[in-house]
Amino acid sequence: MKKSMKSVIMIIFLAIPSLFYAQKTIETITIKTSAQCDMCKKTLEKAMAYEKGVKSSSLEVSSAVLSVEFNPKKTTPDKIRKAVSDVGYDADEVKADPKAYDNLPDCCKKGGHQ
Repeated sequence: MKKSMKSVIMIIFLAIPSLFYAQKTIETITIKTSAQCDMCKKTLEKAMAYEKGVKSSSLEVSSAVLSVEFNPKKTTPDKIRKAVSDVGYDADEVKADPKAYDNLPDCCKKGGHQ
């Protein structure tokens, strides 16, 4: 009985670290945006910092591609795209929220940066 109890306890202690590791899964999504300047980069990266489950983000201005690392247990790619839209930018097939777009600086609007 004592030997089997020790075995059970040992198995539990060995399993616990793997449970914590499994919870830290991070995925990356790339989103084509309508961003065009450094102000867009600042706006989008700041907005992503406040999104639940987002670990980091980076906008490559020249390609207008936003890379987002996120915890899939806390958010989804669709929620991230919606958050980008809510700030005023297109996110893949999700169009920018019109009111948020109107509030963007002129340099961030389509055709505003030459």
